[in-house]
Amino acid sequence: MDRLALFVSVILIITVSKSLGENDIPYFLHPCQKQDPNINMCLTYAANHLASYFRKGIPELGITDVEPILLDEINLALGSGPDGYRATFKDIKAYGVSNLTITGVRSDLDTLQLQLTFFIPKISVRAHYRSSGVLILVQASGGGDYWGKYEGVRAKTYLRASKQIVDGITFLQLEDLKMDFSVRELQMGIENIHNGNAVIEAAMNLFINSHSQELLKEMKPSIKTKLLANMRQFVDNLFQRIPYDYWIIE
Repeated sequence: MDRLALFVSVILIITVSKSLGENDIPYFLHPCQKQDPNINMCLTYAANHLASYFRKGIPELGITDVEPILLDEINLALGSGPDGYRATFKDIKAYGVSNLTITGVRSDLDTLQLQLTFFIPKISVRAHYRSSGVLILVQASGGGDYWGKYEGVRAKTYLRASKQIVDGITFLQLEDLKMDFSVRELQMGIENIHNGNAVIEAAMNLFINSHSQELLKEMKPSIKTKLLANMRQFVDNLFQRIPYDYWIIE
């Protein structure tokens, strides 16, 4: 962390601590005893406690407009060569992500490693897209609007942290973050295509919904990269502002 970032973090920490009271646990946190024999159950409860406030917004952490979740760009590539199909989705807006439930936590607090599993009932996505190449023997170059409905979303996230001391106060620093996800049911399609050809639009939507899981598999690496960037920013924000003792009581 460079000096400017460190200075800003310290100022934010002092500001938050003073607004909450020096010895008060923030209302959006539920600390757990490290020696609790049911520590993973406590951590699961604590994560859901935090999530319940996250979906409403936590002004003290600069979290206000929670939804939609915004992703700038996701890419899809099918096939190779000059006729390979390529699509770029931009201005992606996802609704329903904050309605998540943490279904379980596995932890090793000595090494500060956590694995969390999530369930999200439904995510709705809207985006603009541009494409080039051939899809189902049809020249599919052009653009339009994309929509998607993802139901029964399950995700697993692994994180590893370390401790760092700032002005005598112990904080966590994120060292590693990984995630994967699956979708039970998926519907998606395109509309308002630029050339206005209803026959091509219908044919492409039939192909897309008949092969939705395969298409999701191809999009997954790009989606995971973008989601991890957002998650890392969120976790870094929490760890930089909230002392370790507010999370775990030793």
